[in-house]
Amino acid sequence: MFGAIAKKIFGTRNDRLVKDAFKIVKQINALEPTMQAMSDEALQQQTVKFRERIQEGTSLNKLLPEAFATIREASTRVLGLRHYDVQMVGGITLHQGRIAEMRTGEGKTLVATLAVYLNALEGKGVHVVTVNDYLAKRDANDMGRLYTWMGLTVGVIVSEQGPDEKKAAYNCDITYCTNNEIGFDYLRDNMSFQPEQKVQRPLNFAVIDEVDSILIDEARTPLIISGPAEGTAELYQAINLVVPHLVKADENGENDFTINEKDRQVLLTEVGHEHAEDLLVQAGLLKEGESLYDANNLKLYHHLDSCLRAHHLFRKDVDYLIKDGEIVIVDEHTGRTLAGRRWSDGLHQAIEAKEGVQIKPENQTMASITFQNLFRIYKKLSGMTGTADTEAPELLEIYGLEVVVIPTNKPIQRKDYGDLIFLTQREKYEAIIKDIVRCREAGQPVLVGTASVEVSELIAKMLDERQIPHEVLNAKQHEREAYIVGAAGQPGAVTIATNMAGRGTDIVLGGNFAMELESHPDASEAEKAALKSEWQKRHDKVLAEGGLHIIGTERHESRRVDNQLRGRSGRQGDVGSSRFYLSLEDNLMRIFTSPSAYNMMKKLGMGDGIPLEHKWISRSIENAQRKVEGHHFEMRKNLLQYDNVANDQRKVIYQQRDDILAATDVGPAIDAIRETVFRDLVAKHIPPQSFPEQWDMEGLEEKLSRDFLMDVKLATWLEEDQELDDQKVVDRLIAMNKQAYHDKIFVKMPDSEEEISIVDPDNFKAFEKNILLQLLDSNWKDHLAAMDYLRQGIQLRAYAQKRPEQEYKKEAFSMFEHMLDRIYYDTIVYLSRLKIELPAVTEDQEVSLLPEDSDEADASELLMKRTFSDAGEIKDQGFDFSSVGRNDDCPCGSGKKYKHCHGKLN
Repeated sequence: MFGAIAKKIFGTRNDRLVKDAFKIVKQINALEPTMQAMSDEALQQQTVKFRERIQEGTSLNKLLPEAFATIREASTRVLGLRHYDVQMVGGITLHQGRIAEMRTGEGKTLVATLAVYLNALEGKGVHVVTVNDYLAKRDANDMGRLYTWMGLTVGVIVSEQGPDEKKAAYNCDITYCTNNEIGFDYLRDNMSFQPEQKVQRPLNFAVIDEVDSILIDEARTPLIISGPAEGTAELYQAINLVVPHLVKADENGENDFTINEKDRQVLLTEVGHEHAEDLLVQAGLLKEGESLYDANNLKLYHHLDSCLRAHHLFRKDVDYLIKDGEIVIVDEHTGRTLAGRRWSDGLHQAIEAKEGVQIKPENQTMASITFQNLFRIYKKLSGMTGTADTEAPELLEIYGLEVVVIPTNKPIQRKDYGDLIFLTQREKYEAIIKDIVRCREAGQPVLVGTASVEVSELIAKMLDERQIPHEVLNAKQHEREAYIVGAAGQPGAVTIATNMAGRGTDIVLGGNFAMELESHPDASEAEKAALKSEWQKRHDKVLAEGGLHIIGTERHESRRVDNQLRGRSGRQGDVGSSRFYLSLEDNLMRIFTSPSAYNMMKKLGMGDGIPLEHKWISRSIENAQRKVEGHHFEMRKNLLQYDNVANDQRKVIYQQRDDILAATDVGPAIDAIRETVFRDLVAKHIPPQSFPEQWDMEGLEEKLSRDFLMDVKLATWLEEDQELDDQKVVDRLIAMNKQAYHDKIFVKMPDSEEEISIVDPDNFKAFEKNILLQLLDSNWKDHLAAMDYLRQGIQLRAYAQKRPEQEYKKEAFSMFEHMLDRIYYDTIVYLSRLKIELPAVTEDQEVSLLPEDSDEADASELLMKRTFSDAGEIKDQGFDFSSVGRNDDCPCGSGKKYKHCHGKLN
């Protein structure tokens, strides 16, 4: 009660933030006459002056009023667009590192220029992040004119650019890019072998467009860079033939499997386990008497699970399309196709087998990061969208981003009618068609929002049968997107679209006049005036008929996506309307309402096309949506909990890589690794403060001989030194190994104590650096695969009354320590086996190497100084690898396959 009274007196926190921002807007507006009086040159010179003041220590907050006033005046002159006061409030919110929620049509693209210009003055780089390449290029082109006029550099990052192009774009003051490209470039930078191969600078400040789409919707899927892993197409095809013989269980749990649509899982019943094992035995995939849950059959179970999910949870034309003989993922949030993206964990291969297209090899994770952890790397983060308020708690908890709802420039006049609920989908679609016909006859444009390609094509077919002209905008039509959206505001136009998030183009009532002018490039001024007059008539007609009418064919799982669809109507104070049509057969209603609801609705008089409409029902649907949103939040939070463990490890590995890349000489690091390796090795065979009788001398000598090619006789050492202990053994082994390594590279000159290197020192240092990086990367890749397997099975620990998250942290830490030990050990093993040979040189070649003023006595020294890369050859001592197959055991005795051991390095 006290809280409600306090809100009435003091206003909400949102009210106070907006009120404070308007105080700054007053200061900006007071500077406008000064800016208007400036010449173009003087206005452009402001950028230089601002940068000088920043160098002298002036903060960006102090510069804000002048910088915002400057860029507003520049925008008026260059783009013909002057920022409204509410857009200034949006710009201030972005600069403060918050999320600005602004309705569709309020000009978010222009709002971003304020915070972007101010923060770009520091010269540390500003990223404007969009959801697709089209918007990145469009905004970089449109807003780039303003920035370049003000003396700033602008770059754009899109897929399929070369490293040099990307590096140049990232080095610009302002860079427009997609969230995926930033993530993949970050991962690729941390896989590079030279500092100059990195394309990104340290991540400084980002403004994320459609921030809810990127930080909420896409946060459930981590970014993964992968390479080919073992796995055959035949196995997927064989299991694909088994799966149709498994039958979905009824309500009593009888038959083979149950489907959990909320978590998108298919779970085998007890009967299903036995049936699946029998089928796999008949198919020759499982041996008689073996269990599907034996350790060596886990991979088989994993493939079976993927195939079950592919058949029963993923639908053609909803979750994916088949295009040019390939499975193309459809983004469930934007309705766009994700070319080049593949589902992980064998799911994509299972769907390829199901649809009978070519099965591509399964991939293994080489580097991975979630969007949560990627964007938290930025020094400052902000974002803008039309719909973030419903997800405000998550954005604050995960990213520390506060949502500020910005007032609209003009009052909203759109009418949002209550939901109409029908008994069946057939009745619902018939009612939608009637509504479309009514609007079309009145000359009112209609936008029909669907949740899938399948539904958009069904409604299109129904309209075709009635000969009603229409346009379809879905994943199959994205090439014509700008044209379709541009024409959607024409009188009587009917447009069917999958999710409208991130379309980046407003529906203008009467049609998009700017696009119309582009189609008449040679029009005279009189013809342009005539076109304008025609457009104005159409615009006024549409307004008179009630503006754009939005029809939702079903409620989405998230209220935010419904609001995005509604927000397409009523832009900048225009009139408009919206209504959602639902049925008890819709996914949301079916999953989140009780089975008895169907019978109850029938008793209340539903059926025969008669709908129910009541605010209580609409409210209960919103409650169901809240449940789904909460469920998805928990899933994302759970993903983040696990990825935070990997993220801590990722930071350590990437820091070690950066240290190696930055070092001119990794010799000291190798010395430190050598010391660690031999201390740990001796500790395993010689317990501290123990007697020689307790030593495992035979085991230690065998390890030293096999792995490090060191001929050590500990018994002889004991005879020579009665006080020999574990520390002295460590010191002698380190010195011995270090000397042997030194002798590979340096040789003594005849009749002299002088040593010379047989390799070029700089080239050899680069070689050592590469060895460290290769061993680090290969072990990290194997570690990521092990972490994936650990995570898949960790939930079973809950049956033992243990917390899976804690168990995962504990085991992951132990695995990480073992990985670091393995990297160190493999490094010294490899360098100990290293052999450098110079090719044989004839007398003629020797003489040809001599300078004209040299005598033959210098020949040997000149031969020694030939570069490592030209003349040096690295071989492993004691083993012949010439006839070893990739899948054979490595001859070195490590127990690994050759391709995972010395074959990997070769």
